[in-house]
Amino acid sequence: MIARFVSFLLILYMLGFVLFAVTLGKPASESVHTDAAVVLTGGSGRIERGIEVVRARQAGRLLIAGADPSVTKADLARHIPGSGPTLRCCVDLGSESVDTRSNAEEAQRWLVKGRYKSLRLITSDWHMRRAQYEFRKVLGQRYTIIADGVPTEPSFLTLFGEYNKFALRRVAVWLDI
Repeated sequence: MIARFVSFLLILYMLGFVLFAVTLGKPASESVHTDAAVVLTGGSGRIERGIEVVRARQAGRLLIAGADPSVTKADLARHIPGSGPTLRCCVDLGSESVDTRSNAEEAQRWLVKGRYKSLRLITSDWHMRRAQYEFRKVLGQRYTIIADGVPTEPSFLTLFGEYNKFALRRVAVWLDI
């Protein structure tokens, strides 16, 4: 009986991983406009996507959450050709957060200060599910959140690690620990 139950849990876990792996976050529609956008640092193409969204007027302002405190807008402008004007006018660098949960907390303070009502959440496709979960936990239903996954080619280990983080976080919240 115990072996059957453990086998059942293992099968559920494996099916959950397969579902997670085949339903990665997708880019948001270009026709969607939000008051603001939040980029979570840590993956290639994320900041570039955020700048592109602001340039295309799909979001009014951009927060780059979790930026290293030593990074400046001038540093970013040197690495992202043509981004200088957008960085100067419409981008804020947030360096208070160190993980996905604190990204959401940092973004919440920024959203309240700017009186924004909707945001475009920009992160890697494989990170989107956990990022959305953390943002929804912190922001509740007060804000419209549009997921904008940056397409990547994640390795099996990246997907497996992220799935485990997501699953463990869900269990921790469920158990209230």
